[in-house]
Amino acid sequence: MRTGEPLPALGDVLATLDTGVWHWDTAAGLVTVDAVAARLLGLPAQEVTLTEAQVRARLHPVDWNEITGVVQLAVAEGTLAEVRIRIMDEQNRVVRVVRSRSKPSFDHARKGYLLTGSLQEVAEPTPGTPAGRSAVTGDWRRSREAFLLDAGRALAEARSTQEVLRVAANLSMPGFSPDGLAVFGVEGGQLTIIGHHGHEPGADNAFYMPLDTDYPAAEVVRTGRAVYLSSPEEYRNRYPLTWPLAQRFGRRSWAFLPLTSSGRTMGAWLAAFAYPVAFTPDERSVLTTVARMLAQALSRAGTAESERALTDGLQRSMMPKLGPGIPGMSVTARYVPTGGGLQVGGDWYDVIPLPGGTSPTRPGGGRFALVIGDVQGHDVRAAGLMGQLRIALRAYASEGHRPDAVLSRASRFLHGIGEADPAELRFATCLYAEVDPDSGVLEVARAGHPDPVIRTADATVLTRPTAGGLPLGIDPDADYPTTRLILDSGETLMICTDGLIETGGHDLDTGWRRLRAILEEHKGNQEELADALVQAVHGPSSHHTTGPLIDRREDDIAVLLLSRQGDGCGCGARDTVRPPVRRTMLTVAQAEPEQVAVARHQLRQLLHDWSSPDQVDSAVLLLSEILTNVLVHTDANALLLAEVSDGGDGRRIRVEVTDAGGDLPHLRRPGELASSGRGLVLVELLAHTWGVDPRGKGKSIWYELYEKDGAGPDGAPPV
Repeated sequence: MRTGEPLPALGDVLATLDTGVWHWDTAAGLVTVDAVAARLLGLPAQEVTLTEAQVRARLHPVDWNEITGVVQLAVAEGTLAEVRIRIMDEQNRVVRVVRSRSKPSFDHARKGYLLTGSLQEVAEPTPGTPAGRSAVTGDWRRSREAFLLDAGRALAEARSTQEVLRVAANLSMPGFSPDGLAVFGVEGGQLTIIGHHGHEPGADNAFYMPLDTDYPAAEVVRTGRAVYLSSPEEYRNRYPLTWPLAQRFGRRSWAFLPLTSSGRTMGAWLAAFAYPVAFTPDERSVLTTVARMLAQALSRAGTAESERALTDGLQRSMMPKLGPGIPGMSVTARYVPTGGGLQVGGDWYDVIPLPGGTSPTRPGGGRFALVIGDVQGHDVRAAGLMGQLRIALRAYASEGHRPDAVLSRASRFLHGIGEADPAELRFATCLYAEVDPDSGVLEVARAGHPDPVIRTADATVLTRPTAGGLPLGIDPDADYPTTRLILDSGETLMICTDGLIETGGHDLDTGWRRLRAILEEHKGNQEELADALVQAVHGPSSHHTTGPLIDRREDDIAVLLLSRQGDGCGCGARDTVRPPVRRTMLTVAQAEPEQVAVARHQLRQLLHDWSSPDQVDSAVLLLSEILTNVLVHTDANALLLAEVSDGGDGRRIRVEVTDAGGDLPHLRRPGELASSGRGLVLVELLAHTWGVDPRGKGKSIWYELYEKDGAGPDGAPPV
């Protein structure tokens, strides 16, 4: 080049030196390479922008992890980042080794690294040879530490024996990598193969070898000491009888290492090499460390698999079979244990046939009991108590006791267990419902458990407040009053444990709102509804769920759905057209004036989609007035029946309050200073129609409101 001529472009100079240029923006996750760098990565020789995942797929996984550490160190020290990288092909074979140099910087605003560097191919000596070992001597320790950290993390995350074996098969050791691996175990006093990699298919079929056989793996299990064989000649001389087993694979060096956990040799690990390996102290140190991590991972995986098998068997034995269908009704249940440890807990459900329940109109469909409960805790003790309590409840129910008596006896039973061992005192919540399939009547007793929920035939969801007592096991003399509910045709009852409600940071109020939306919007059958309720809380599940999903569970879940077949029930029977009636019933006793508030709440739930908020307020006000009058002016209890129906020209709400009092109310015109007598005046003003009907013993007061334009069926304007 003559003096004064312009210098060639930098890119031309680098291309002449077969050096590529690349730019990496970690905040954007993009890597731009020129034509030379693309060719060195095994891509078409043209400038291209790649994602980090695309680049990572071309690099050895250990080298990728090392790049991240080198970049962070270079930024911290203000030096160049230099690293040797192995480029892999689609078959995971090393096709070349390149050297990368860059000066990274950190962008604080974008919280990412910016790197521009060079990429150049370097000659890589044959692995296993003295030259190959000397080439990696400089960074041997750093590569070994990076490899061991990566291997330890991968093995620690493996959850099953098969995952551990897959991780072991993909390990690539710094400077020397085996191309054949096998893990031996001991079964019935014989050596067997648990898994292998890099051998021909069927190599582990029916492999059983006595431990006293002259074979390296058997010797390792017997003695607990590693065996290193650097050449075929050494193998053949030391183990002539079993040399033919190894000869057919064409390997050149072998390392057999003990798999030791808790001081016990549980098997052996074979690493076979296609080239001669001298097994220097550094190489033996790496192999020994990997063998220890592999043994610990296999031990953890085996323990976890045994626990999962125990859990599954325990829960399956404790959860009942729902058995054949009940004529006229459909029952669906789900149970999901919490995560952590043994995946067992204290939640349970049961369906119990009751004595003397054979129905003449529905053969085999007699009375039965639904039970759902939750024993305090999520451990084996809780599961054991749950099993005992479930058996006790079955026994008391089978004796023919009423729901209140069943729970009273169960509470004394659980309290007695706590008295025998105060340190293990536990309580349990429970809901027990006796069901008559013919009439749809449910007698419910509750011990500190969430109230049941009913989904009406038109998908309106109503909570059903029920009388209750203390959780079982706290007070042996506690009472458990019963509440009568009626499940109409097309309605579905849901009872569940608090795990379904409160998981995910919810309390009882927000949890119920979440479940209400699912119940109201669901369009499928009852099985699909049960799955939807569980999936909304924890993701896909089944009757007995195990696996990674379990670790995210905050509490056990048990849920029971009972549908009375009819249009709109979602139970798969005649589920085509929803009937036009929805209703609620409630008894307000003289000794329970607080039930008036419950009645108002239920009426608002019944009218949740009413078009006029003012009419809803009027309906609730009139109900409150009528119920209060019954409690103040009579000695009888009040029975509320509220129905929303379609009269053809729009919906109407009819509210009827019945009591056993003999005096009929009369419409009066109270003076300005009168303290009573305004209840019927409000009914007269706000209701479209109302009346008082005498009954055989007592009377009923009723009123109706019409939704269509706030007018009655005759088109009269609202009052």
